[in-house]
Amino acid sequence: MKKLLLTAFTVILFSAFLGGCGSQSEMKDGFYTAEMSEYSHGWKEYLCIMVKNDRIVYAEFNAKDPSGYIKAWDNTYMQNMKSVEGTYPNEYTRKYVAQLLEKQTPDEVETISGATHSGDNFLKLSAAVIEQAMKGDSAISIVTAEEE
Repeated sequence: MKKLLLTAFTVILFSAFLGGCGSQSEMKDGFYTAEMSEYSHGWKEYLCIMVKNDRIVYAEFNAKDPSGYIKAWDNTYMQNMKSVEGTYPNEYTRKYVAQLLEKQTPDEVETISGATHSGDNFLKLSAAVIEQAMKGDSAISIVTAEEE
């Protein structure tokens, strides 16, 4: 009986060890940031996430101008974009973040009509920060926009 218990314990321990070896696909706790390599129409988009227990628990998606001013704070830009596109940065950035927090993967984030360029960038930035989180690398990841 002791030998059977010892064997079972060894199998369980070995399985746990192998399971631990497979944990390379887990995100490491910490903050991870990715930003676009270039400014587009005066703004450079970025995404910062916080990972805790292999889950994205916080995210901030926005854009900044060369002085660091945040796009979602620009009321004139908001009014102009809302009347033309039906959405604006302070709205669509929160919607993209909410989708990422809910689904935990950029593969299931849907682009928002009127903000598809930012949506495409969000998907690229999301993939980059998740890759950084898998490695546990907190360096800022620079994402290059593909030429159209």
